Amino acid sequence: MALQFTSTCNFAFSQKKVERIRAVASDGVVKVQTEEDKFVKLGGSDLKLTKLGIGAWSWGDTSYWNNFEWDDRKMKACKNAFDASIDSGITWFDTAEVYGSRFSFGAINSETLLGRFIKERKKKYPEDEIAVATKFAALPWRLGRQSVLSALKDSLSRLELDSVELYQLHWPGIWGNEGYIDGLGDAVDQGLVKAVGVSNYSEKRLREAYKQLKKRGIPLASNQVNYSLIYRIPEENGVKATCDELGISLIAYSPIAQGVLTGKYTPQNIPTGPRGNIYTAEFLTELQPLINRIKEIGESYKKTPTQVALNWLIAQDNVIPIPGAKNAEQAQEFGGALGWRLTSDEVDELRDLASKSKPTIGFPVEKM
Repeated sequence: MALQFTSTCNFAFSQKKVERIRAVASDGVVKVQTEEDKFVKLGGSDLKLTKLGIGAWSWGDTSYWNNFEWDDRKMKACKNAFDASIDSGITWFDTAEVYGSRFSFGAINSETLLGRFIKERKKKYPEDEIAVATKFAALPWRLGRQSVLSALKDSLSRLELDSVELYQLHWPGIWGNEGYIDGLGDAVDQGLVKAVGVSNYSEKRLREAYKQLKKRGIPLASNQVNYSLIYRIPEENGVKATCDELGISLIAYSPIAQGVLTGKYTPQNIPTGPRGNIYTAEFLTELQPLINRIKEIGESYKKTPTQVALNWLIAQDNVIPIPGAKNAEQAQEFGGALGWRLTSDEVDELRDLASKSKPTIGFPVEKM
């Protein structure tokens, strides 16, 4: 999921075999899907997870999302998103220690919220197996492998869990990266995590991390980066090709460009908050031909623009999108991106149309 700076500087489905799974398509028709249709192996690890996860970046946040506000109504909406995701067959969630806030305006840390939701769900449905991915913030004052383990244990405390499925370095550190990678390996050895990954890593850093973990017999399972139809930098900077070469899953955060690819925003209706400085009226004007074509293709499949944009990423292979869900309706819609596939001609056509507009702004850590 994404990187966020707050006041502090700012999955894996179970290995349980499911022979056949019924899923309700967006047109209301019940279709039968096999396990292969819905699940994918996470890199070189033994974990399997659905081809789409749910991002919890916005949960509890008051610095980028939620119009700088947080209240019980928003918390209930997030809880509904959590339950709707599981009911739709998507049971892995991506959070981070820097998502949300412990202090500002009544907001709450995203890990804490996710932990509560899991605990409440388990009381009602103890058989549910819910997977969690979270992240270590490579803050300048954190040094050495022990800092990774200490932060992980703090995350586990907030989540009220003994272990998580995936632990990731949220961004490369200014220094001390070898120690951080050692810390990931130690977390695996101590049974605190099932798989480890990185986030916002360049091709060079990705190869270094992969090589260091390989010496210990531990696979680097994933690299989580900003990737969408209108932000295709991973295709251009060698990250996507390196993930494919080394067998590292690419987890795509902001896969619907923070809502812009849903079609709900127009030059007359730009996103609220900081997103409005990125997705301006001028940018949205340039984007309209692409949005219109996404809608047309979606209509031919009886799918929404959101589902088309997510399916475009899935069609790249070795890519797992993690859109953020703020309510039940969004979570239910995301499930409709699975179980079908755009044609190669449609994939190419959308990429060509997207290339005609200027790229959106990414995060500066991608160039570290």
